Amino acid sequence: MDPMKVRIALAQANPTVGDLQGNAALARRFIAEAKRRGCGLVAFPEMMLCGYPPEDLLLKKRFLEDCERSLRRLARDTRGIAVLIGAPAAPASPAGRPYNACRLLVGGRVAATYRKINLPNYGVFDEKRYFEQGWLALVARFGRVPVGVNICEDIWVDDGPTAAQTALGGARIVINISASPYHRGKGRERERLMQRRARENGCWLCYLNLVGGQDELVFDGCSVVADPSGRTIARGKAFEEDLVVVDIDPAAAPPPRAARPPRAAARHIVEIVDLPPLRAVRGARTRSRVAPHLPPVEEVYRALVLGTRDYVEKNGFSKVVLGMSGGVDSALVGAIAVDALGARRVAAVTMPSPFTSFETLRDARAVCRNLRIGMIEAQITRIYESYLETMRPVFAGRRMDVAEENVQARVRGNILMALSNKFGWLVLATGNKSELAAGYCTLYGDMAGGFSVIKDVPKTLVYPLCRYRNGLGRTPVIPPSILRRPPTAELRPGQRDEDTLPPYPVLDRVIELYVERDRSFDEIVAAGIDRATARRAIRMIDGSEYKRRQGAPGIKITPKAFGRDRRLPITNRYRGAGHD
Repeated sequence: MDPMKVRIALAQANPTVGDLQGNAALARRFIAEAKRRGCGLVAFPEMMLCGYPPEDLLLKKRFLEDCERSLRRLARDTRGIAVLIGAPAAPASPAGRPYNACRLLVGGRVAATYRKINLPNYGVFDEKRYFEQGWLALVARFGRVPVGVNICEDIWVDDGPTAAQTALGGARIVINISASPYHRGKGRERERLMQRRARENGCWLCYLNLVGGQDELVFDGCSVVADPSGRTIARGKAFEEDLVVVDIDPAAAPPPRAARPPRAAARHIVEIVDLPPLRAVRGARTRSRVAPHLPPVEEVYRALVLGTRDYVEKNGFSKVVLGMSGGVDSALVGAIAVDALGARRVAAVTMPSPFTSFETLRDARAVCRNLRIGMIEAQITRIYESYLETMRPVFAGRRMDVAEENVQARVRGNILMALSNKFGWLVLATGNKSELAAGYCTLYGDMAGGFSVIKDVPKTLVYPLCRYRNGLGRTPVIPPSILRRPPTAELRPGQRDEDTLPPYPVLDRVIELYVERDRSFDEIVAAGIDRATARRAIRMIDGSEYKRRQGAPGIKITPKAFGRDRRLPITNRYRGAGHD
């Protein structure tokens, strides 16, 4: 092997689904910067060219044709540097499905194509619906520098193509292009895996992840380069675009024969493609940057900010509006919105009813003042009383209950949606995961909106997020009185959330076990939850599926979010969890 180093750039980019022209322009900017920094190869994330996940766009023949045209135009602009970029590849037959592919652009043309072998079909992934499975483990031999190329799930499976690329194809460098969605702690989990794969296979492992928000998903970046000993030598920024540049000496990797058991490598056929040598790096070595891991609460907050910003920006909204109740949830959503978009693009509406306390109204005004956002005050008492008067003949003889309480929430939802219709503002719903899980929310009321920012945030995490945000400035933007006050919807005198719900620490533990970890009733009780409380919480969760199905999309931050992650039938009589 030549005694030389190669300089590789990992372009941690934020594309937009369907924006073929914009994504190609973004790629060109990264390519120009990689060239300026003397790189011989630049890699882009999985499905970079069309955005990820493109979902049913992949079923449109015209979309696939447009992707291919855009790719070939981009290839013409890549002379002087090798480019790996994620894009769909044409199906093998007219009736077949496309491939999730990494396209190798060299010398102004598409020089090779790797087709993803392992297609995830769990959680938020539906890749077997859209893609055909690849079958060849590709090694691109740039002169005498063999580089293995694979995609996302390929690196997660123990018998994936990396073993074949190193043991059979002689690869000293393996590049994995990925679109791995965020949840709490995912970055560290991925990094440990990449370190292990590098050690197992005796190679330089370059893992490149997408960054940005796409509907409910957030991609956190945190790309990683690990050396053959499993040591991290470079790490991309979290929740930001980044160009990670590393100098690699392929000869420093140990012989591949000691890497993995031969039977794991033998599961794959290796295709070797000979390409022109990469530009050699001689002289001064570039200094790799290892961006810091974020503390757990900051990590979640940054995910929420990025997810909100990209949803608003990529869908073309100029401004957002939310109901500011004076409670902790709306205060947090307001802070996230301001950090995502700036104060001038956020409006808040406080809508006091006969049951709104002076303290919560005071706190709602204080949050708006502290965040420097405009506040609209709309008294709903007369509207609420008009509703009651209209329904009085129908409700005659029945005591006031949750029906009258929910009228208030629906009046507020109507006001927010009227502002959205009049001004084109996006309504941000402010409900949290605990409320949505238990059904402690009102259809067409506080669930109204176009985007639900903290939909996957348990109530017990809301408070640490607020304290984190308060710690960013000299004075807290969320008044301490909000954090001290017992949670209440204020839809009747003296109301408290825990009049209806189990205590939030208990409820959130049940949600974690039952929803996120699929534990049974007996297992939940064995984990220390009182039997009656567990039965009650599970009944609430199961009985609220119809509500959640009608809610706005929101940002996934836990291992299993409601929506794409967890798909249960609304019409469902199964009671296997142990409740009656």
